[in-house]
Order: sequence, then structure tokens, then C-alpha cells
Amino acid sequence: MTACDSSGGGDTGEDDGGSAGTSDIRVGLAYDIGGRGDRSFNDSAYRGLQRVEDELGISDIQDIEPSEGESDSDKENRLTLMAEEGYNVIIGVGYAYAEPMRNVAPEFPDVHFAIVDDEIDDVDNITSLVFSEEQASFLAGAAAALKTEEDHVGFIGGVETPLIHKFEAGYVAGVAEINPDIEVEVQYLTQPPDMGGFQDPARGQSAAEGQLDAGADVIYHAAGASGNGVLEAVVDREAMFIGVDSDQYQNASDEQKPYVVTSAVKGVDTAVFDFVQSVADGEAQSGVQRFDLATGGVDYTTSNEEQIGDIQERLDELKQRIIDGEIEVPTEP
Repeated sequence: MTACDSSGGGDTGEDDGGSAGTSDIRVGLAYDIGGRGDRSFNDSAYRGLQRVEDELGISDIQDIEPSEGESDSDKENRLTLMAEEGYNVIIGVGYAYAEPMRNVAPEFPDVHFAIVDDEIDDVDNITSLVFSEEQASFLAGAAAALKTEEDHVGFIGGVETPLIHKFEAGYVAGVAEINPDIEVEVQYLTQPPDMGGFQDPARGQSAAEGQLDAGADVIYHAAGASGNGVLEAVVDREAMFIGVDSDQYQNASDEQKPYVVTSAVKGVDTAVFDFVQSVADGEAQSGVQRFDLATGGVDYTTSNEEQIGDIQERLDELKQRIIDGEIEVPTEP
């Protein structure tokens, strides 16, 4: 296990009213493929851990990196080890933890488990933290359609799975909402069971170069750490990039920032923090917790005012229409 950066908390060990107190809480978090430093999905989860430490005063935290090419049994062993070592809040980041968590959680009924990006509703001590990625991706698609000068845009998915299909479906629908005649390039880096498409920046760069060569001038990715390679290709060609999960404008280099139009974000950090806080408050979340545009669980970013300023009003209009139910965003291509 690798310890999350922590400096010791200001918790006194005393309960505050109806709170369960934080002194008895030990948090373990297992990252998805790509691990911390992907500037996307996993880094968002890590920000949630930082909030847990800073705002709840919980300092007994472990965050654990995955191994390349690991099996489900490796994940089961990781979850089991955390539970056996006394971690009573355990979070698996990514749907790859679904079956391992199903197998492990019943053996530790007093441990509060949570999984990000998969729905498990039949195990009492597993809470599912899921997002309407298709809604944020719809806004990403609309942004791409409004910014393209070639009527040609691209989408790069890390691994072709039902989850990443949601990103594709929303993106393509958002493009079509603005202009159904815009051509959309779609490419996946790997097929299951090869999950390497989420951690291969070189392959992401190559795929983006191919789409740019074909005429695309805006590319949106849902490819984890491989998206860093997509960004490199876009910057080299002075095209436009749309990030995912985290605000990728914020963690881009100064050279890269001008090319980041927006990012389709989901609040993995907020979901992680809220789950731990619910345990600390003695009212642990359970079942499926869904985060969408209406709840602020997904959104698009406006950090790059020079790129987004001229289209923000239109995107906000579309966002409200989705919230109001006037636009139903597909979840499958």
C-alpha cells in the first residue's frame, strides 16, 4: 500500500452531536487503471481523499496503485488486505472492481464499501457512486460542433466498454444537436479484456494524429491517462481538445492551455468525499447514488474563457433543456 500524503488530522476523537466521529474511520482507496497522475479520473478521486483529510480531519488514509495487467484476483486480494488491516471505509475506483468487491464485501459486513462507475444494488454494504456521463458528453459534443471549422470532429475511447459507450453516445448526440452534417471520427484504443487503452499515451497520440490527418479539428477523449497523448497530438497540430473527468485545462501546461476548449467533468472527488462524510456522520450512504447535471454531479468546464466564452450561452441553454427533460440523451451509440 502507498500512503496518501497526510500530515495528521486535527480530529480530537470526540463525537460531534449525532456524528459517528472521525477518529475511528480508516479510509482505503484503490485506483483504477492508470493510477494517480492520469490528470483525469483517478486524480479526481485523489482530490476527494485530500478533502477527506483537510475537511474531516481523517488522517488514516491509504491510496493504492493498480498493477499493469492485474487480474480480478489481484483486486480481490487488495480489497481483502485493506479490510483485514482495519480499513472500515474502502472505495474501488472504476467498474473493474465490481466483481472483486462483490466477492469480498460479504466477508466483511461491518466495512463500508463503495464502487465508482458500477451499479451494485444487491449487497448491503456496497454503495454505488455512478454518473450520467452521457449528459456531460452531450455538452462536450455541442461544444465541439460549435468550435469546429472543418465540420469534422473526433472521439477517442480508451477501451470499448458499455461505460465508454455512454461518453461516445452523448458526444455524438451533442454534435448532431448543433449540426447533424458534421462528421464524427470514433476510435477505441483497445478491446476488452485488454484494458491498456486507459494507460497508453503513445497510442492515444497516434490515434489522435490519425483523426487529425483525416480532417478532424476538435477531439474529445474518454481514455484516462491515454488522453495525455491525445492532448500532445492536438497541440502539435494547433487543433482543439476537449478533456474528460477532471478539468484538464487546469492541469495542462501553459503551452497546452490555449488548445483546451472545455472538459466534460464528473464529480468523483465530491462523490468520494460525500460517501466518507456520510459514514462519519453515522448515516452511511447505501444503494445507488446517481450524479447528473441536475445535481451538479456532471458538467462542462469554463476555465478557458477565451475558448468557451462565445459558446457558453448556447451550452447553458442545452444544459437546462437536459435538466428539464426536454432533451433525453442516449446512453448507447
